[in-house]
Amino acid sequence: MEKLDQAKVVSVLNRLLEAELAGVVRYTHYSFLVFGFGRIPIVSWLREQANESLLHAQQVGEWITTLGEYPSLAIGSLLDSHQHDIAAMLRESLDTEARALALYRELLSQVEGRSVALEEFARQMIHAEELHAADVDKMLRKPGDVAAFSAKPAP
Repeated sequence: MEKLDQAKVVSVLNRLLEAELAGVVRYTHYSFLVFGFGRIPIVSWLREQANESLLHAQQVGEWITTLGEYPSLAIGSLLDSHQHDIAAMLRESLDTEARALALYRELLSQVEGRSVALEEFARQMIHAEELHAADVDKMLRKPGDVAAFSAKPAP
């Protein structure tokens, strides 16, 4: 088995930690901005996503300390489009999930064949992020529209 480049792995893990912590803030913030008849289930879903991001951040942080390194205290980008309709929030979510997915794939490329445990962790996180992105994509479709939202040209 090849040797793990710990500095590169920790760098990716710290960027993931920052991204997941930003997700906690972003989803919580979104949950404050939902109004209308469908508010309760949407707020509940957004807060579940915030909790999932927190769990992911905790798991990533544990990996950083397992490797004997110091977890970042920074938080990822929190850009706000100031478009607060649910579709805009979901589109922003889809974009940020794509960036997190790219980071988990980068982690996988750094650990593949070098650490079974980290490789398995990266694969589990990629699985979770892909399923989450698929759910968001489905939420962005109009009823009866089977084509993936992400495959459509931007309006």
